[in-house]
Amino acid sequence: MAVYIVMRYTSRVAKEITTAEYQALAEMRYRIRKFVREGDAAARAAGLEPQQYLLLLALRGLPEGEEATIRTLADRLALKHHSAVELIDRMEVHGYVRRSRSRDDRRRVLVALLPRGEKLLEQVARDRISELRASGAALVNAISALLENGRSSRMEKDAANASRRGLEKKRG
Repeated sequence: MAVYIVMRYTSRVAKEITTAEYQALAEMRYRIRKFVREGDAAARAAGLEPQQYLLLLALRGLPEGEEATIRTLADRLALKHHSAVELIDRMEVHGYVRRSRSRDDRRRVLVALLPRGEKLLEQVARDRISELRASGAALVNAISALLENGRSSRMEKDAANASRRGLEKKRG
């Protein structure tokens, strides 16, 4: 019984993180941060603050059937409700978005993208998509290295568990 408990405990403890995993994790983080930093610069070059671009992107990229409420946009941007309201206030003044009350529930405020906001969004998004197509392979490779390493570790663990079960049946 003691052997079983030890084997069960050690099978759940994560193996030591390899140098390759640290390198892949660092590379992935570097690539993401670089993409975000360059995206912020592209937004500023278009005359938008990075948060404004992200709100326009969240608004235009909402999943099918999801309403563009302030709560939804705040969630998508990881902002507090009042911060999203302030951001939308500033964007409404610039003519990028428009607010309206829901017809079904007057308490709910919906946000719509206006042509001026759409034009700026497209300008920045076009730049970001081009950048991803040009250098996104490095990010994909970093993520793949982490996933492949994790997958092989799981496969090793599954094989060890199957082997242990086979031993237990023989003893039983």
